[in-house]
Amino acid sequence: MEQRHLGRTGLRVSRIGLGTLTWGRDTDEHDAADQLKVFWEAGGTLVDTADVYGGGDAEYLLGQLVERLVPRSELVIATKAGSVPDPDRRFDGSRGHLLAALDASLARLGTDHVDLWQIHAFDPDTPLDETLQALDIAVSSGRARYAGVSNFCGWQLAKAATWQLAAPGVRTRLASTQMEYSLLQRGVEREVLPAALDLGVGLLPSSPLGRGVLTGKYRTATPSDSRGASEQMAPFVEPYLDEAASSIVDAVVTAADGLAATPLEVALAWVRDRPGVVAPIVGARNAQQLMAALSVEALSLPDEIRRALDDVSAPVHRYPDQDWSTL
Repeated sequence: MEQRHLGRTGLRVSRIGLGTLTWGRDTDEHDAADQLKVFWEAGGTLVDTADVYGGGDAEYLLGQLVERLVPRSELVIATKAGSVPDPDRRFDGSRGHLLAALDASLARLGTDHVDLWQIHAFDPDTPLDETLQALDIAVSSGRARYAGVSNFCGWQLAKAATWQLAAPGVRTRLASTQMEYSLLQRGVEREVLPAALDLGVGLLPSSPLGRGVLTGKYRTATPSDSRGASEQMAPFVEPYLDEAASSIVDAVVTAADGLAATPLEVALAWVRDRPGVVAPIVGARNAQQLMAALSVEALSLPDEIRRALDDVSAPVHRYPDQDWSTL
C-alpha cells in the first residue's frame, strides 16, 4: 500500500487507515484480530482508535493483538483524548484530564508511546493554549511522537495550528486533523480543508463511505445486519438516507458499473485522492468487509468520472465561505 507523509512532518502512514470505533463493542476479539492481520498483510500501517471507543475496550483489544499478531514497530497507532461521558460537559480539554487520559490509553494499549495523539474535539471551556500545552508535554516526554486534532471547525483549526507554529518556546506542530469527509459530507471544504492545506495539516477523513450509505446497500431496503438496522447506530445513518443523498449514491453506482468496480471502491477512491487528504479511516464489521475496502488500492478514478462525482455532490458555498468573492 502506498505510504504518505502526514501533513508537513516526517511521519509516513498508509493511505488507508483502519478504524476501531466498534472494537470491543460490536467487533469481538476474533474479528478484530482478523481485520488487523488482513490490514497489515496488505501494507496498512495506520490504526486509529480513541479512549472512549467501547469505553476503553477498543484500545485494550488493540493492545492485546499488537505483538501477538503484528510487530508494534510496523504500526502507526493513533488515539484520541478529550471526549468524556458527562452529559453536562461532553469534552474536557484541560491539561490535567488530557495527560491522565493519555497515561490510561498507554496502559490499555500496552505501549510506552503512541505515534499520533489527537485532541478528540474542541473544548470551549478550556483555554486553547492549555489544551495545546498538553500536546507539547506529551511529545516532549516521549509519550506521543506526533500530535493532531479532531472535529475542530475552520477557525479552531487555524488558531490551533498557527499557535503551535508561532508561539514562543518549543511547540509541537499539528500533523493532522480528523474530520468526517465523503461524497455525502463535503462541509470540510468550506473552511477546514483550506486552513489545513495552508498550514500543512494532513486530513484524516472519518466515515469516508458516508456512514456506509455510499456502498449502495441502503438503496432498496435496510439490511438486517447493517448499522442502519441497529438501534444504537440507526440515528447515525439516518441523515444520509434522504433524497439528496440518494441521487449521489445513484451516481456512484453508475460510475462503478462503468468502471467494473464496486460503489465502495469508487466512493473511497474519490475521497482518498482529494487534495489535502492523507488517509481515509475505514471501519469494517469483519475482515471480508475490510478486504473489500482495501481492494481500492488498485483503483484510480478517471478525470471525467471524478469531475462528474464532484458536480453531483458539490456543497453549497455562500458568503463568507472560502473564495466567496467568486460567487
